[in-house]
Amino acid sequence: MAGLQAGAPTPQAITVHSQSKMLEVTFSDGANFRIPFELMRIYSPSAEVAGHGPGQEVLQTGKRDVELARLEPVGNYAIQPVFSDGHDSGIFSWDYLYFLGSQQDKLWDEYSDRLSAAGVDRDALMPEATGHSCASH
Repeated sequence: MAGLQAGAPTPQAITVHSQSKMLEVTFSDGANFRIPFELMRIYSPSAEVAGHGPGQEVLQTGKRDVELARLEPVGNYAIQPVFSDGHDSGIFSWDYLYFLGSQQDKLWDEYSDRLSAAGVDRDALMPEATGHSCASH
């Protein structure tokens, strides 16, 4: 099944902490992660953020205060968050949530490096979309 490796831990509890802007996920192997909404948003697995292949990632900025408006189930293998900035196309498999939770420090470091390399601030507004639509592919 897409998004699940055989024997991979599965969520036992998912809690949205709106005030601290964290998604808490407890997995079947006992791991418990508090994943910031901002981290989820900037590492969304959607084509809009991740691109259509390596090197096509779109650096996300201005997402520090993003909130989780809704959380939709996707089958029995993922969730689809709807963020307060309107982004709703990322499907977060259990494997991907585990990756985000377990690799937070590394991911924040990589994000900081990408911001520095691009010469932009974490809180900078995103440039206007160029009209590219993934639906046209």
